[in-house]
Amino acid sequence: MIEIESTTGQLVAELDISRAWLVDPASGREGPGEIVVRDGILEAVTWLDGDEADEARADGVDGTGIVVAPGFIDLHAHFREPGNENAETIATGVAAAAHGGFTTVCLMPNTTPALDEPSVLARVRAAVAATGSPIRVEAYGAVTAGRNGDTLAALGELADAGVVGFSDDGSPVRSASILRNALAYAGSLGLPIVDHPEDSTQTAGAEANDGLVATVLGLRGWPAAAEASAVARDLEILAEVVRDVPGARLHLTHLSTAASIDLVRRAKAAGLPVTCDVTPHHLALTDEWIAGARRWAWEALDDEGDGPGRARNPWHDGATVAAPYDTSLRVNPPLRSAPDAAACLDGLLDGTVDAIATDHAPHSVVDKEVEFGLAANGISGIETALGLVLAAVDAGRLPLGTAIAAFTSGPARLLGTEPGLRQGAPADLVVFDRSSSWTVEPGLLHSRGTNSPVLGRDLVGTVLLTIASGRIAHEDT
Repeated sequence: MIEIESTTGQLVAELDISRAWLVDPASGREGPGEIVVRDGILEAVTWLDGDEADEARADGVDGTGIVVAPGFIDLHAHFREPGNENAETIATGVAAAAHGGFTTVCLMPNTTPALDEPSVLARVRAAVAATGSPIRVEAYGAVTAGRNGDTLAALGELADAGVVGFSDDGSPVRSASILRNALAYAGSLGLPIVDHPEDSTQTAGAEANDGLVATVLGLRGWPAAAEASAVARDLEILAEVVRDVPGARLHLTHLSTAASIDLVRRAKAAGLPVTCDVTPHHLALTDEWIAGARRWAWEALDDEGDGPGRARNPWHDGATVAAPYDTSLRVNPPLRSAPDAAACLDGLLDGTVDAIATDHAPHSVVDKEVEFGLAANGISGIETALGLVLAAVDAGRLPLGTAIAAFTSGPARLLGTEPGLRQGAPADLVVFDRSSSWTVEPGLLHSRGTNSPVLGRDLVGTVLLTIASGRIAHEDT
C-alpha cells in the first residue's frame, strides 16, 4: 500500500510495502521484506527470514514482482542548461531522472558556456532549486578552460564551489601533459578526473563502428582501437602520477570495447586507482541496429563453442526488420559489436566495471532529423536505462543484484556517499514493478529529448515511485 500526504506544499512520503523484493547492495542483502516510511523517514526495513521468507517465495514474492531498491545514481548525464534549453532544461531533466528511478544525477560540463568556473555552477544550482524537485543534482567542472583543451580550468575554485570531479566530456583530454597535470592537481583536491577516452586522430569523420555493418551501409568506420589506445594512454599517465600524488584518481566513462574493458581489468589487478562505467545502450544494443535489426545484443551473439563468440550477420539471419540509418542510434562512442557488448556485461559480472551510467544526451529534432553522418551524437536514455538493463537480467545475462549495484553502490563509492535501505535515514529509494511493462512513447517521456532508439518498444520494469530525501519525486499514476 502506498499513501502520500502533502506537508507545507511538499509531497512527503508515507509508505507501507509488505512482501516486496528488497535489494540492498550496500548491505549485500536481497530477498523478501517489508518497508515502512513515515514523514519521509525510512522507519523500518524488515527482512523476512526462515519460514516467513519461504512462505513469501512460495506465494511468488521474488525479483520478478515489486522491487524496492535504493535510489539510482547516474554518474553521467547532460541536461543541456545553460545554452541548449531547446534540447533539455534542468527542470525536464530532473523530471526524466525521477521517472527513470534516479535520485542523484551528475551533470557533464559541456554546456554553453562550459562549466569551467563557479559562476556557471551557481547558474545550474539556481535552476535546480527553481524546480522544487528533491532530486540531487551534482556537477563536474571542466578540466580545461572552455573545454578547449589548451589550459587547465580553475580546478581549485571549482572544487571549493562543490563540483564532484572534472571532465571535458564531449571531448577527451587530448593533451597528455594537461591530463598529467590535471590528475595531479585533482588528486591533491581529493577529486577524480573523468575522461572520455577517444583518440580523435582516428575518429575524424567516423560515423559508425568499424566493421561489417559500417562497410555494408557505406558509413565511415570508427575503430575500436581509437578508444583502447586512449585508455592505454590514460592508464600509463595515471601510473606515473600516482607515484607522487597517491590521491590521484581516474574514471573512464562510457567504455564500449572488449579491449578497453580488459585494459581496465589488468590495471585494477595492478592496483591502479581507476574506475569505469558502461552505458545501458552499449550493454543492450549493437551496431546492427543501424542496419535495421531490433534484437538485443546477446541475441546477436554467436557464442557457441569455447571462444569469445562473434557477431551474427543481421542480413543472413533475417534480423533487419526496420529501416536503416536511424539517427537516434548515432552516439559517441558508437554502438559496437555483439562481442564488445558481451565484454561490457562480463566486466560488470567480474567487478571490472563499477557502474552503469546513462550518458543521457537529449537532442532537438533539428539536430537529429538529418543525414546519419551529420546527426548529433547521443541517445536520450535516462528514462529507459532500467528497462534495457532488466532485459539483460531477464535473459539470464546479469543477476538483478548486480544490476542494482551498478546503479547504486557502485557509483556511490565513486562519489563517497552511502546509499542503501538505511533505517532511520531520509528515504531515498525506487519502487518498480518487474511484472509490468510500458511502451516507450514520446508522450510518456518527461525529457525534451525523444531521440531514443527504443521508441515504440515495450520495456519491462515500470517505475512506480521514486523518493529522494524523503520526498516524492515521481509517482506512476
